[in-house]
Amino acid sequence: MIIYRTPEDDTTELTATMPRNGINGSAVPTMEASGMEGTYSPRGNTHPNTAPARVKRLTKPMSSDPRKFRWNRKHFALQQGKIRTSGWRFLSQGFFTVLCIVLGWQFIQFVDAAYTTTAGPLPTRPPGVEGFLPISGLMGALDWIYQGSLNTIHPAATILFLLFVALAVVFRKSFCGWICPVGLVSETLARVGRWVFGKNVKPWPWLDFILRGLKYFILGFFVWAIIGMGAEGLNAFITSPYNKVSDIKMLEFFRDLSRVGGIVILVLAAGSVVINGFWCRYMCPYGALMGLVGWFSPVKVRRDDSKCIDCKLCDKACPAKLIVSTRDTITKVECIGCHDCVSSCPAPGALMFGTKKRSLKPRTIAIAIVIALVAATGSARLFGVWQNNISDDEIRFHVARMESEEYGHPGR
Repeated sequence: MIIYRTPEDDTTELTATMPRNGINGSAVPTMEASGMEGTYSPRGNTHPNTAPARVKRLTKPMSSDPRKFRWNRKHFALQQGKIRTSGWRFLSQGFFTVLCIVLGWQFIQFVDAAYTTTAGPLPTRPPGVEGFLPISGLMGALDWIYQGSLNTIHPAATILFLLFVALAVVFRKSFCGWICPVGLVSETLARVGRWVFGKNVKPWPWLDFILRGLKYFILGFFVWAIIGMGAEGLNAFITSPYNKVSDIKMLEFFRDLSRVGGIVILVLAAGSVVINGFWCRYMCPYGALMGLVGWFSPVKVRRDDSKCIDCKLCDKACPAKLIVSTRDTITKVECIGCHDCVSSCPAPGALMFGTKKRSLKPRTIAIAIVIALVAATGSARLFGVWQNNISDDEIRFHVARMESEEYGHPGR
């Protein structure tokens, strides 16, 4: 008897035995994996002069304990049970989360100064906060087409919106899996749920299908409303007093959170503990748009059936709960391109993320995303379309009257 260890996962043992089931009694190797049902034999690799062994395909995922966390230095990944998340993805998510915190702090200083001073220059307003105005970014992109020039109210929102759309074309729904701080929080809560309860819950398929449709309904409503405004109406909205302070109104919403708002956030957080990606999976219209755009990407998760051992760890690792283990190519719009299924796969070469000819490693994706951000924002600064043209005195004028009816939502 020979003991093997898989090259990708040092926690799984394979026991090879030599049953007498070949031609003329020849021995043909089979392998049994501890913690797995059935036996495994590499496809197309039978012993010379023997008949192929009868192989019972694995029908059950390898056992794992989701309550155990460890940092896998060999694979540079966080491992929870047997599920691995690349450290490069963590670095990317962490970088953008820290960046958002810094931008948020700078924006708070800017807004507070606008409230408390009557003259003189205000602290620099960070344009990057407009990344939290995706609807304004979509409006700005359409207005750019209508008017032939980029609006000067929230230009950064449009630049960032187009950047994230471009990244979706290249790396699928990478905004959700590699950039969005809400996605990082949601995934962390899901990990807590697996640590506490042993697993996350997936609703019945029919209910899951209906709930996933909500975000597309919300996206469709916004697109319908924006297109229905027409060129003149859209431009009037963009230049309205409300839109000029929409970023400040968003900040004040969270700083003066109502009881209803607090309850909604708690429900979403609790739901994310139980269901992986509760908000992202069911209600985020931005993610819905990125998924639809990402469907056109040539980059996909691809499976080599000849190397697959049917352990089904990829199904278990997928945050979007997609079935990877039986598909040659993952084309579903829910795929966030996170690389978790590939990182968790114990069979070398069975899964890859990339084009038909080239595999993309997590390090490549993380570095490419950061480079794209630097290039996009740097170019916008170079061409003078990163900062808005609202003066400090005008900002003071608006915030002093922000509670008036004039600054209510124009569509109200």
